[in-house]
Amino acid sequence: MDLAMRAEDVAFRDEVRAFLDENLTDDLKAHARLTPGILADHDLRVEWLKRLHKRGWSAPSWPKEYGGPGWNVMQRFIFASECAAAGAPISSNMGLSMVGPTLMGHGRKEQKDYYLPRILSGEDWWCQGYSEPGSGSDLASLQTRAVADGDDYVINGTKLWTTGAHIANKMFCLVRTDPKAKPQEGISFILIDDMSAPGIKVEPIITLAGDHEVNQVFFDDVRVPKKNLVGAENNGWTVAKYLLEFERGGSAHGANLRNGLNRLRRIASDERSSDGARLIDDPAFRRKIDETDVEVTAVEFTEHRIMSALSNGQNPGAASSIIKTRGTETNQKITELAIEAIAYYAGPHVVEARIWGSNVAPVGPEHALMPMAKYLNTRASSIYGGSNEVQRNIMAKAVLGL
Repeated sequence: MDLAMRAEDVAFRDEVRAFLDENLTDDLKAHARLTPGILADHDLRVEWLKRLHKRGWSAPSWPKEYGGPGWNVMQRFIFASECAAAGAPISSNMGLSMVGPTLMGHGRKEQKDYYLPRILSGEDWWCQGYSEPGSGSDLASLQTRAVADGDDYVINGTKLWTTGAHIANKMFCLVRTDPKAKPQEGISFILIDDMSAPGIKVEPIITLAGDHEVNQVFFDDVRVPKKNLVGAENNGWTVAKYLLEFERGGSAHGANLRNGLNRLRRIASDERSSDGARLIDDPAFRRKIDETDVEVTAVEFTEHRIMSALSNGQNPGAASSIIKTRGTETNQKITELAIEAIAYYAGPHVVEARIWGSNVAPVGPEHALMPMAKYLNTRASSIYGGSNEVQRNIMAKAVLGL
């Protein structure tokens, strides 16, 4: 695995940096700083996507035949790393990262032709209808029913922890189409075209961090055309597993962790320990940072191994579970150290001060505004996308053969 940058890689990196210098406005940077998770001001997310789309860069991992830039693995890594370093908004578009690749792998031609251009342009924003009450990590136990009725399915049930359902206009959803089959064999993958359709109700769930990111969605006799089925009926589990490889693998774990660690170092350079010296110079705290640095480096090299596999035409496979587990747990550790660094400033968690456009002043220095929000938000990262306990079971079976 050769990680050295070639001349063309350096030239591409410089091209990305020039684009970011020109297009990453102060408002977009501020938006990214004020976002503890993946969702904040939707208008700014749309603006950033449109700027990327104008350049042809809105879908870094998509091939040219579907409207992507056709970048190789190294180019995608450089782009993600430079965006993280520059403070660009985190990519949180499920259409680009999940629905699009899934349609490329399992969708019919007419589905690709219709949905993919709308995802690229930002005309459609998608949410994920997977988890249910009692069916989170045990996804195969889901109970939302889809009953065939002529050319439609009639859907009844509920989905929980649905990120972005309040701003999405479409949903990709797992439904049970054969209740008599084995749990994993009676599930279908279906596209819901209109989140404002009769029978759909979205109820907000406010997180510990004070953010509205997730929701509960209720379906009461919602009619969806059968043509919106992706893959074969009752074969949705195969489609879902394909999608989850992209969700769990993600992109730029290492770059985002490195960015968070650098931010922690800046906080520790400004804060003081009990003897009045800079916290970054305190041997005990510095050791914690250095140990975390080693963990970030391990994630980066795991990501490089995934890059190597992808460059040879392989899917992420079990490696996506490895990067998801280590990436989320290392990120949690960074946020914990940030809380330790700001000490008593973690107490006055002023949610209003980080709402976009708010004139509420934070309590304490500016660098103390976000650590508690990020800490609370990342508590869920080892649960969503399949809990880390489930990921370890996958690794035990697929990698260790247990």
